[in-house]
Amino acid sequence: MLFTSLEICAGAGGQALGLEYAGFDHEALVEIEPPACATLRLNRPNWNVIEGDLRTFDGTPYKGVELLAGGVPCPPFSKAGRQLGGSDERDLFPEAIRLVDECRPQAVMLENVRGLLDAVFDDYRNKVEKQLKKLGYVPRWQLLNASDYGVSQLRPRVVFVGIKKSFADEFAWPEPKLIQPATVGDLLFDLMSANGWKGANRWRQLANSIAPTLVGGSKKHGGPDLGPTRAKAAWASLCVDGHGLWDEAAPKDYVGMPRLTPRMAARIQGFPDEWQFFGRKTAAYRQIGNAFPPPVAFAVGKQIAAAMEAASSHRIIKAA
Repeated sequence: MLFTSLEICAGAGGQALGLEYAGFDHEALVEIEPPACATLRLNRPNWNVIEGDLRTFDGTPYKGVELLAGGVPCPPFSKAGRQLGGSDERDLFPEAIRLVDECRPQAVMLENVRGLLDAVFDDYRNKVEKQLKKLGYVPRWQLLNASDYGVSQLRPRVVFVGIKKSFADEFAWPEPKLIQPATVGDLLFDLMSANGWKGANRWRQLANSIAPTLVGGSKKHGGPDLGPTRAKAAWASLCVDGHGLWDEAAPKDYVGMPRLTPRMAARIQGFPDEWQFFGRKTAAYRQIGNAFPPPVAFAVGKQIAAAMEAASSHRIIKAA
């Protein structure tokens, strides 16, 4: 069964792709960054990509869409920033709630950083919950680790799900997979050895755990590197040089710690290899590093779809 959805702050399409796998047909995807919009169009020419500021987007033409989903900007709640929350001009939770009111979907799914669950944001979350309850939704917050759903990266993320009160009891958070995700060495060996690098086998043995969280950086700060000092140290423990990215894998006689390519980073993030990213290295990596891993979006989306299907079945039975 296919369900309709409206995707906001779509980025490079990580969440949209996962929801597509879970059975959602996107009626529109709203994104402000031109490179990310180009990526969406490059991979899904049939998607209705709307390039522009969410603050000026009118949701009323999409009234009745079944799912409103997106990854509203993280900097207002990130520990790496000033954690200004609702005082940050980049806070788009109010716009998401406005769109919920305009569209009245059956369910809402919003993703953000772990910092949103900090005590400093208790009042903020309570305000969001009250607004959604007033609109007829049962709100839930959950911290999910990407590694629990097959992604070779810890990447803790807060997922907010609001379900219409009439079938909220049908929803359950996805259960973690019992199989551990591949180590970075095993996951990337074929890409790392693509140019015949002699050190690839040794590197594979040393890169023997999952990756630290990828950091994409903001438009104003952060280039094509793997994050601040602590993140670079974590990558170095996997024998990866986090001070930048390469355009292609190490040459045959390279000596030293290799760097990742954007394609390697995308695989760590859970994107399929056929998913292309528009732009040069910096623009591509920013899209990848800021994405919501498709396998995690799929896991949550599948549970939302199952709740909708169960509710639909109950209505049919009652009608009969």
